[in-house]
Amino acid sequence: MPLDLPTVIFGSSALGNLYEAPSDEKKLDITRAWLACGESPTVIDSAGKYGAGLALEMIGKNLRTLQAPADEVLISNKLGWLRTPLTSIEPTFEPGAWVDIQHDAKQRISRQGILDCWEQGLELLGEPYQPQLVSVHDPDEFLAAASDEQDRQHRIDDLLGAYDSLLELRQQGVVRAVGVGSKDWRIAKLIADRVSLDWVMLANRLTIYTHPQELLDWISLLGEQQVTVINSAVFNAGFLVGGRYFDYRVPSPEALDDQPLFAWRDAFLNLCQRHEVLPAAACVQFALSPPQVSSVSLNTSRPERVAECVELGQTQVTGEFWSEAKQAGLIARAYPYLTS
Repeated sequence: MPLDLPTVIFGSSALGNLYEAPSDEKKLDITRAWLACGESPTVIDSAGKYGAGLALEMIGKNLRTLQAPADEVLISNKLGWLRTPLTSIEPTFEPGAWVDIQHDAKQRISRQGILDCWEQGLELLGEPYQPQLVSVHDPDEFLAAASDEQDRQHRIDDLLGAYDSLLELRQQGVVRAVGVGSKDWRIAKLIADRVSLDWVMLANRLTIYTHPQELLDWISLLGEQQVTVINSAVFNAGFLVGGRYFDYRVPSPEALDDQPLFAWRDAFLNLCQRHEVLPAAACVQFALSPPQVSSVSLNTSRPERVAECVELGQTQVTGEFWSEAKQAGLIARAYPYLTS
């Protein structure tokens, strides 16, 4: 049976100091807003990589402060990064991304390595909270780091060994569901073809800007297999709604390769203005439009925006908007959903 998840689930990278370091009070307010605004259960998506475990620590601390019942919170922990001592000026993993954190992290994807990450995640969260949704984090980056084909095959074996450990946790009833989250959907598919998954999280790859037909065909198959699909990074790291980052890089309007990206955004924002549609609402509603997608994962570092995130999941966008978006080439004309 597919997982029964709320329309909006909450990403927690802000609690790990992604690009900025909110105060502990602000992080508590974010957590409080999750509990107040989310559907039941409140679903929080986290990872050992977020601030080298800082996000997990803050989630557990804040939930205990707010006395949140453990059975009313569903936590996802993407595993594969293990907290280690910080021995340099800044962390060695993802330099520049995590601000004012006191630890480093190293990748540990193997049969035993993933269990080490699981145990550390339990310690960081603390009782009575325990992740019920688990996955291997960044399998695409793990495979992309292979030095040659032999190394890639060795890494695939380690990746599948990690999933063997997670499937054993599921079989023992320790966790509820096993999934995969990946920026490269083709790697997610490689895993799904070999592992009995309960859910798949897509990142940056099923958005109003990019939605290849081969990906739509695959998620249609996932629906037939009753695998839950979660869509994340639906603003392409914020760029689509006016942010600086596009898929974790900063594009330049002076760069020839980036000019079509800026032209698309200008046309999209103009269309939203003419139809009086919030750009974020258009992005979220597009992300939810395939019937196989059950939820979107949204992230904010501002407590007052949490309720807005939930509202984005309920906002209706007119058929006229979608028709004009297709006619303008902002959405693929062959896109099978959102017809007027």
